[in-house]
Amino acid sequence: MERLRSFSIKPTRLLVFSFTVPSSLLFCFLFSFWVLNTTPSGSTESHLRLSGGPGTIKDEAFAGSGVTLFVNGSKDRIWGASIFEEAGNFSAEALDLDKKGKNGILVDVQVGESGGSPGEALDSINNGEVAIFNDAHLKGIINSSNEALDSVNERKNSDLAVSDPRESSDLSQEGLSSSTPGADGKNAEFDAHKVRNENFLADNLIRDANSYNANGKNISSVVKKIEGKRAKTCDVSHGRWVFDESYPLYTSNSCPFIDEGFNCEANGRMDKDYMKWRWQPYNCNISRLDPIKMLELIRGKRLVFVGDSINRNQWESMLCLLQGAVSDPRRVYEARGRRITKNKGIYNFKFLDYQCSVEYYATHFLVRESKARVRQRRMKTLRIDAIDRSSSRWRGADILVFNTAHWWSHYKTKAGISYYQEGDLVHPHLDVSTAFRKALTTWASWVDQHAAPGKTQVFFRSSAPSHFSGGEWNSGGHCKESTQPLNDTSGRQITEKNMILEQVVKQMKTPVTILNITNLSGLRIDGHPSIYGRKPERGPPTGIQDCSHWCLPGVPDTWNELLYFHLLSRRVPVSTVSM
Repeated sequence: MERLRSFSIKPTRLLVFSFTVPSSLLFCFLFSFWVLNTTPSGSTESHLRLSGGPGTIKDEAFAGSGVTLFVNGSKDRIWGASIFEEAGNFSAEALDLDKKGKNGILVDVQVGESGGSPGEALDSINNGEVAIFNDAHLKGIINSSNEALDSVNERKNSDLAVSDPRESSDLSQEGLSSSTPGADGKNAEFDAHKVRNENFLADNLIRDANSYNANGKNISSVVKKIEGKRAKTCDVSHGRWVFDESYPLYTSNSCPFIDEGFNCEANGRMDKDYMKWRWQPYNCNISRLDPIKMLELIRGKRLVFVGDSINRNQWESMLCLLQGAVSDPRRVYEARGRRITKNKGIYNFKFLDYQCSVEYYATHFLVRESKARVRQRRMKTLRIDAIDRSSSRWRGADILVFNTAHWWSHYKTKAGISYYQEGDLVHPHLDVSTAFRKALTTWASWVDQHAAPGKTQVFFRSSAPSHFSGGEWNSGGHCKESTQPLNDTSGRQITEKNMILEQVVKQMKTPVTILNITNLSGLRIDGHPSIYGRKPERGPPTGIQDCSHWCLPGVPDTWNELLYFHLLSRRVPVSTVSM
């Protein structure tokens, strides 16, 4: 019988075995722990469905860290992952929308502690298709659809400048035509409709995020950043006039602040359509001016208008817009008891209930009108190196609205012969564009020196065009027969004065917002007083028509709605918006 072998383990083998097994277990444990911590959980996915139109999002949003969106009940989903914390980097990417109208939009929303770079916005609209949104941090989700709509509408500017009142009932609040073809012969409305889904998405993300807390943290600061960024990227100067029966915002009978020259209805103008046009930007909406909110914005502050009689036009419009919110008219008064006329250039209206003032200071050029001896004669000159004498009254204002342009087109300023003065030198001849630039540089230096950083908000309204036909204001020019806005924006270029203004403002250390009203006002040939600049009882109209100033109610109300838009956007401090 064979002898059985005894089983034995050598000590060295036992040592190796005892070391290998624990090491393997430890490695497996560490690897599993690492995998669990670096792999996102798939159990927290939530769903949003855009039902009943792209403007509606149901309330299941933001239940967890993952978000899946369905648009209009389609099978094409909008995928996303959102991580909301206190401040941040809001980035968005989107898949292009194909010709069949599918809504496949990829959204990647991350809000972290640090701000991100702006990235890239929408490339272009090409051949009727919406291009792909590249990485667009913060700007992307807010501005991508805006820029796309702007690109779409650039192809149809000449056709969409004005909506006929007869068609107004068919227009949406977005102000997009339903049947205007694009430049490539395709229906541009289809393109715009697809892109608008992006804008609705941003709107609803903001709305739903208002009530969402992640890990107990309130993200209202993020929402404010989104809203502030949207306001900064909206081009409100690019749009069209839409007939709106809910306008005007006040009546000439209800406002005691309209002087005779602007009160066209009281002076016998019978047609009323000129009061009922509302400005509609192509790529965003502007709020109807709420006088109570506006008064709250300027509570305890000084709102000061500085400029020529066109700025007085806007200032009177603002008084009319605001006084409707005051129940007791005796609580609004001029500090010196002055009645508004063309002959006085200093007004200070107090709104006692809001402890604020709305002021106007007349200056034709912003710089000083003076006199100097030229060839043994004392002549009027313009000191383009010295600010206007009334500037001491502007100091300390919280909101400043400047303008100058109207008087720079008069014969004496255009000729520039022995008129412009710097120091003791009266230039024998100086080009008006050079003089205008020097004058604006003088104004800019004053603003940079006296505007309080973080307190003073400065606006400069661009030039408002005149509409004289058949001559100038003193040579038979007229606009009486115009009762509808113009319908043509093609070939409209930036005026030289506005170009100079932009160049000067870019060199300033003080932030200045340019209220660009030139093109939108250029369409409103129907908005001038014309022959209705004086009361009928004062005799028949003179041969001079006013095609420079504006009837009230009328176009200057829109200028103030744009001012209101910018003031609302500035409730979010510039420093809080990640650029």
